[in-house]
Amino acid sequence: MGMSALRLLLIPGLLCALHVSLCKAACAEVDSDTEAVAGQGFKLGCISCKMRGEVEGSASVEWYFRARGESNFVHIYTYEDRTPTILDERFEDRVDWNGSKNTNDIQDASIYLLNVTFNDSGAYRCFFNRILTYTYYEFRTTASKIVHLTVVAKATRGTASIVSEVMMYVSIIGLQLWLLVEMIYCYRKIAAAGDEALRESAAEYLAIASESKDNCAGVQVAE
Repeated sequence: MGMSALRLLLIPGLLCALHVSLCKAACAEVDSDTEAVAGQGFKLGCISCKMRGEVEGSASVEWYFRARGESNFVHIYTYEDRTPTILDERFEDRVDWNGSKNTNDIQDASIYLLNVTFNDSGAYRCFFNRILTYTYYEFRTTASKIVHLTVVAKATRGTASIVSEVMMYVSIIGLQLWLLVEMIYCYRKIAAAGDEALRESAAEYLAIASESKDNCAGVQVAE
């Protein structure tokens, strides 16, 4: 029973490890964080996976910013032919490219803001201008994503973080309880096996002693 339960726990882990190894190079779109701390750095994540991996492609990226209280987006940054350009003086010397490197086939267009200020709160929008190159023609497509950023004085723990931590502790406690139950089960099984072996040894000893006694009695009668 213990080994069967252990196998059931190991099988999903092995499958996950195999899945990760097979999909190691796959592109996965994830959402950016939405809360930055004033005075620190912050990564604005923007990922758009190319749907046709077997087709050669290239992309340029544009970032726009709309501050809180404003109605229009302002062009602040471009990345094309592996060359970054800051277009808004508010972000001069404060933006670093943090996306795909050494390739024109950009799928990660993330940027990193240095020394975040409260004035950086607002909406950020990134555009992927992608070109897919086929044998006889080129296909142009555009993808965009919006990140709503809030700048705070100090870091706060989000609900998702708290829930994840609680679930982690629950999993740890559950695993410990399962191990305790398995240990008790194995101990009782070993103890029962030991008692049975002891009883068998005692019975065997008594049988030998009885046989020896009978033999001795037979010798005395013969004399």
